[in-house]
Amino acid sequence: MSKVIGVVGVGRMGANMARHLKEVGYHISCVYDVRSENASELAQELGCSQAQDLASVTEQSEIVLTVVTDDAAMRAIFTEENLLKEAKGTTFINCATVTPNVHVEVEAAAQAVGASSLEACMASSITQAREGSLYLMVGGEESVFKAHEGLLKELSTSLRYIGSAGKAAQVKALVNMVMNCNTAALAEGLGLGEALGLDLNILCEVFSQTGANSRVLETDAEDMMIRDHECYFSASHAAKDSGIANALGEEIGMALPISIATEKQYDLMVQKGLGELDKSGVAELTFQGRGA
Repeated sequence: MSKVIGVVGVGRMGANMARHLKEVGYHISCVYDVRSENASELAQELGCSQAQDLASVTEQSEIVLTVVTDDAAMRAIFTEENLLKEAKGTTFINCATVTPNVHVEVEAAAQAVGASSLEACMASSITQAREGSLYLMVGGEESVFKAHEGLLKELSTSLRYIGSAGKAAQVKALVNMVMNCNTAALAEGLGLGEALGLDLNILCEVFSQTGANSRVLETDAEDMMIRDHECYFSASHAAKDSGIANALGEEIGMALPISIATEKQYDLMVQKGLGELDKSGVAELTFQGRGA
C-alpha cells in the first residue's frame, strides 16, 4: 500500500474511487480535472494537492488512475507534454470506456517512454466506486496486472484479467451493448404495458419469473415507472458505449440491428437535452403522454 496515486478525472466515478482509496489507506498525491472546481473541492476533502497540469500529476505519482470521458480526452492527456512527460517507471491505470484501439495506442505510447499502462474497465456505477466493489475487467501485459493486482482488488469485489491491451475494452463494450439493449427493451415493455392498462407492478413480477427477467429489471424498472432518473449511468454514456460496440461490429462486417436501434434511442435522448439523465430515462421516449 506504499504506492503514491494521482487521479485524473474526478467526476462521479473518479472522485469516489479516490475517496475509497484514501479511506482504506492509500496515499493520494494529487487530483486533476478539466473542471478545476471539481478537483479543488476533492483536493480539500482528501487533503491532497490539486495538480495544475497533467505533467505534474505524473511528477507527483507512481501510479496514475485516469477516468476521462472519451477517445479524444484519452488521446489528449497521453502526450509527452502531458501525462507522458518524464513518465519513466509510472504505471497508468485507465478506467474510461473508450474504443479498444485507443487503449492499444496508449499502451504503446506509455511503453515508448518507459512507462506502463493497464485498462481497468468498470461494469459498475457510482455506489460501487465509493464502496470499492467495482466489477473490473483488466487488459494489458499480464506482468503489469500482477504487479498492481493488490490495488485493483482494493477497488473491486470482482476482478477479471481478460488479456492483452484492448481486449478488456472489447468485453466492456459488449457488456454495455447488451445492458443498453435490455434497458431500452424494458422501457418499451413497460410503456406498452401501461398503455394497455396493465398493473405494472404485476407485470414486473411476471417479468422477473419468466424469460423477460434481466438485471436492468431490478435496477431500472421502478425508476422508469416513477420517473426517477437520478444519474448513475447517463444516457449520453449509453449512446457513446453502444456506438463503440456498433463500430466494432461494422469493422468486421457484422450486422447489429438491435444495438443500432438502441444507440439511436439514446442519441435521441441526447438530442432532446436528456443526455445527463440516467439510462432509465429512455422510458421518457416510450411511455405515452410523457412528451419527451
